[in-house]
Amino acid sequence: MAATTWFIADLHLSPARPDITALFLQFLRQQAPNADALYILGDLFDAWIGDDDNSDFAQSIQAALAQLTQQGVAVYFIAGNRDFLIGPSFATRTGVTLLPEASVIDLYGCRTLIMHGDSLCTDDVSYQRFRRIIRHPWLTKLLLRLPLAWRMRIANKLRANSATQKPLTDAQLKIMDVNQCAVVEAMQQHQVQWLIHGHTHRPNIHQVALANQALAQRIVLGDWYQQGSWLAVTAQGLQLHTAPLR
Repeated sequence: MAATTWFIADLHLSPARPDITALFLQFLRQQAPNADALYILGDLFDAWIGDDDNSDFAQSIQAALAQLTQQGVAVYFIAGNRDFLIGPSFATRTGVTLLPEASVIDLYGCRTLIMHGDSLCTDDVSYQRFRRIIRHPWLTKLLLRLPLAWRMRIANKLRANSATQKPLTDAQLKIMDVNQCAVVEAMQQHQVQWLIHGHTHRPNIHQVALANQALAQRIVLGDWYQQGSWLAVTAQGLQLHTAPLR
């Protein structure tokens, strides 16, 4: 079997969506063990309130990831905007390697930048301002010092607010997508041929024009709200896959 590396993002796992959780656990049992490596590019959870979350749901996901890494599959994680509080205890329990928010890997000879993708949405000025504040180290430490029950209530409140939001307009959706100049700047800064990210929930493969670069691609991972979605990469190429929810 050809060596394969898998990429996923934006599963938004939560007890409220057991169908997504079931498909993810099936993915870990059936597809992932055949991989060279699995990269999770953020928003694995709809909300991660801290590594001290000892709920049955949190423990079940960590146990499944630990089983995969114990089988010899390397698993890597980049934080998203929903689960940036994942930390070293989670990594120790699962065997998952935590990566910086922008990481460069050699993908079968192709220099590749991987990230969650929200930092590329620079047209969404209010979100970028919020991101700088909420991801500041001192605020992260302060959040983690709050009692677990308080953090759980905050997460539930945020989920409830999200569920009651009105459908976004086309103009709002455009603002929330990546900025092409930010994409080009990131790819040229890191001198990569490929960029793989999630966050926007718009799976696709885009051609990118870079200075002195004949071929460059931006691959966007899909979310798991309506189906499972992952990217498989081999030395021969790449392909986006989907699977129906149960």
